[in-house]
Amino acid sequence: MTVSEIVGYAAAVCMICGYLPQAVATIKSRDTEGIALPTFLMLGLGSLLFVIQGVLGRIWSLALANTIPLICSVIIFAIKLRNDYGRRK
Repeated sequence: MTVSEIVGYAAAVCMICGYLPQAVATIKSRDTEGIALPTFLMLGLGSLLFVIQGVLGRIWSLALANTIPLICSVIIFAIKLRNDYGRRK
């Protein structure tokens, strides 16, 4: 394993550990009051683009590092949309 691969997998662990607590807390509480919708939209889009780049370049650590945060961003984004717009009816 090269130094670059080690750094990539370390980044994957950091990204996953950074997103999971927020996603778990949001899913459990359904509280999205303090979450900015554009922020999670941009974070999700950025993660999606990194996944695409990782797959196209066969940089699996990059794809992995962003797949779980992408899923977390989509879940949080959906809950945020439901909370902000679904309850107004």
